[in-house]
Amino acid sequence: MGKGDVKTKKGKISKGSFGVSRPHKKKAVVVEKPKAKKKK
Repeated sequence: MGKGDVKTKKGKISKGSFGVSRPHKKKAVVVEKPKAKKKK
């Protein structure tokens, strides 16, 4: 349970991998609303 243990968060940080104990940060998805079309 240290830097060599890949199943822990500290081990995943040192190795640079991701998994259950160190998930990727999800980016906030920005959804742009479609502009209202003008009726002629």
